[in-house]
Amino acid sequence: MSTEGPAPLARLVAELSRLPGIGQRTAQRLAFHLLRAPDEEAFALGEAIREVKEKVGLCEQCFNLAEGPLCRICADSDRDRTTICVVEEPGDVIPIERTHEYRGLYHVLGGALSPIDGIDAEDLKIAELLRRVQGGDIAEVVLATNPTTTGEATALYIAELMRGPHIQVTRLASGLPVGADLEHADEVTLGKALAGRRSL
Repeated sequence: MSTEGPAPLARLVAELSRLPGIGQRTAQRLAFHLLRAPDEEAFALGEAIREVKEKVGLCEQCFNLAEGPLCRICADSDRDRTTICVVEEPGDVIPIERTHEYRGLYHVLGGALSPIDGIDAEDLKIAELLRRVQGGDIAEVVLATNPTTTGEATALYIAELMRGPHIQVTRLASGLPVGADLEHADEVTLGKALAGRRSL
């Protein structure tokens, strides 16, 4: 027996440590927790992983996560079909939905432009976005890419492609978070807050 314990345990630790944000020590703790857990709890985790891999894919329309051909948002007839919110990843839809402020549709790009990492426009769902906008009654495209260098570059690239008289292209406001002190804000965040100021 190796110092890592039985081979199945070592394999579980190795697989868990491949998950993002999980180091070797955390993987070991999780593996020992699963080993001590009741069989039904451990098997339920395995079954949930198998089920998500077998049943969850991408929506044919917006490329959000879906259990069928359309995600629950695209299938909802009560959504505003004149507005599309563009995000980088499926996980970005969740916080926007939690606000209950947005009632339109989404479009998931599958990443952000990053030539240094070899991610060009052809690697993202930008062409599909253009087809949706040109083929529908879209009045507004909200660019909700992350406020990072790659997210900003992606938003600018898409805004340039969308420029026209019939479609309003907007960007999520950025700046100071609610409850933040000015003395703790960095120059870029404070600059964005000043540039995006509005009258009261």
